[in-house]
Amino acid sequence: MTHPKDVLIDWLRDAHAMESQAVEMLERQVDRIENYPDLLVKAREHIEVSKRQADRVRQCLKMLGTDTSSIKTGIGMLMGNAQSLSGVFASDEIVKASVFNYAFEHFEIANYRAMIAAATTAGQPEIARILQQSLDEEVEMAGWLEQRLPQVTATFLARREAGATVEAKR
Repeated sequence: MTHPKDVLIDWLRDAHAMESQAVEMLERQVDRIENYPDLLVKAREHIEVSKRQADRVRQCLKMLGTDTSSIKTGIGMLMGNAQSLSGVFASDEIVKASVFNYAFEHFEIANYRAMIAAATTAGQPEIARILQQSLDEEVEMAGWLEQRLPQVTATFLARREAGATVEAKR
């Protein structure tokens, strides 16, 4: 049998990789969204939030007497790079990236909720409390993206119809 603490450790390592993926993905996106200043500011802000979340996860792992997985973190970073590059040649990259970011936020939300439940079951209320901070930040970001997705789409379509540059420099 696997103890809930062991599962929690594995999931925390996954979460560190997930946050590394988020940072990598957002860092690539900020290079290409200058025509969408609200998104640019929020993406830069969320890079810093994601870095803090990765630090929190690392702190939780240390509290459990272990550390991150360099293999999982490396794979997460590669996946973030691959995802951010997948839309580079699409004329509607900004809309696709916004939709993906919104979906990714919900992926993170689900993971944090599962980890909080695991931490509670494993008798680690302080870890659950720390993870709740990250969950709250992800819920805020998902709500922000949800509110702006219609406007990003409308701006993209208006710029495209007017023949303006729809994406930022490459």
